[in-house]
Amino acid sequence: MDGSSGGGGWFSPSPNRNTTAAGQGNRREEGPTAGGPGGPGVPGADGPASGGPGGPGGLTGSGGPSSDVSPEAVLIRRTMAEIEPIADKVTSYFYALLFLRHPELRSLFPAAMDAQRDRLFQALLTAARHVDDAPTLTTYLSRLGRGHRKYGTRPEHYPAVGEALLGALAHHAPLAWSPETEAAWVGAYTTISQIMIDAAAEDELRAPAWWDAEVVAHEMRTSDIAVVTVRPGQPYPFRAGQYAALETPWWPRVWRHYSFASAPRSDGLLSFHVKAVPAGWVSNALVHRARPGDVIRLGSPAGSMTVDHSTDNGLLCLGGGTGIAPIKALIEDVVEHGRRRPVQVFYGARRGHDLYDIETMLRMQQSHPWLSVRPVVDDGPGGDLCGQLPDAVSQYGPWHTYDAYLSGPPAMIRRSVDTLVGIGIPSHRIRHDSIEELVGARN
Repeated sequence: MDGSSGGGGWFSPSPNRNTTAAGQGNRREEGPTAGGPGGPGVPGADGPASGGPGGPGGLTGSGGPSSDVSPEAVLIRRTMAEIEPIADKVTSYFYALLFLRHPELRSLFPAAMDAQRDRLFQALLTAARHVDDAPTLTTYLSRLGRGHRKYGTRPEHYPAVGEALLGALAHHAPLAWSPETEAAWVGAYTTISQIMIDAAAEDELRAPAWWDAEVVAHEMRTSDIAVVTVRPGQPYPFRAGQYAALETPWWPRVWRHYSFASAPRSDGLLSFHVKAVPAGWVSNALVHRARPGDVIRLGSPAGSMTVDHSTDNGLLCLGGGTGIAPIKALIEDVVEHGRRRPVQVFYGARRGHDLYDIETMLRMQQSHPWLSVRPVVDDGPGGDLCGQLPDAVSQYGPWHTYDAYLSGPPAMIRRSVDTLVGIGIPSHRIRHDSIEELVGARN
């Protein structure tokens, strides 16, 4: 993944649930309950999740009416329909209530709130639309609960967020609001917050809230792309294809997600490919300011865009820009497992010089006869394929015996999914970072 963040929590824990473990203290970009790159928050995506269209680990489906929708879900969706056209006003009011009533919580959030407000509202929509889908909701919210540990979110913060949420909804959804609607939201929020609290408590037993990591190497590949290598202060377990949230010392409480650029190494070092983007606080700090000796923070590894080693299916990999980083890690993972599986890589960029890691990829191709690497340039001459990545892939194939792995800008992911499904690859065999996360990962 290419940069993003998340945030804190909501309603009070259910009195019927055992919260002793959570109450003993949470130790674990995003800020408390704001979601998405930037601060804690209500369900906001906390990292690249991977999956089929929407990515394994993200939520999919429209959440529209169905024959088994509960009365509470109907009331919740009516509320969301009323506030959706004024989302910005509702989220602004929510934060105003939260910080006015509980000013002590402001320090849990990043200084600039603009980016995370939209993520908070989208997270609310997501949770509300899936209130009747317990397995999906639990997977989604458990990930958020674990991720919010790094903001310092604690069980006692959830009631304050719940109060602000109810206040904002009641104020801006007068047509839908009623005692029954309020009860439906209280029930939904209680469930949401409890799932997150329980997940955080369980995670606290096996992992720190974050890892300190020293920068040991910083290599500029282009004027705006750097390969940053760090050494965690304690063991950091992860799998090739996953990502982590990063916080720099120059922008406290602002976290962005980046994919690991290699499979786990024996020396414990971790590498990330970072592209500086306009007004990107974290990306510019990592590219233009970070130097060996600096210490950054890492959140827990996340994401399920990993290789299934129980099958002999080939790997069809599409990497756009710095999205080639996790693709490279997946190839190393295949090499380490020693099975000769066909791997077809399409490496895309706008111009030839933007293929900053092409020499590394071509060297890997020379070492492994089962690996094929095809550069794809939007508007470049020469021997490279020209045009969009999905179009280039459709010129080859067939791909019915391949699992697809996609990493790159959101527009590329969306179009690639449509193309691959159109040429016969089942959606459950298409893995990618969550679109929702990628939209917020540009900073």
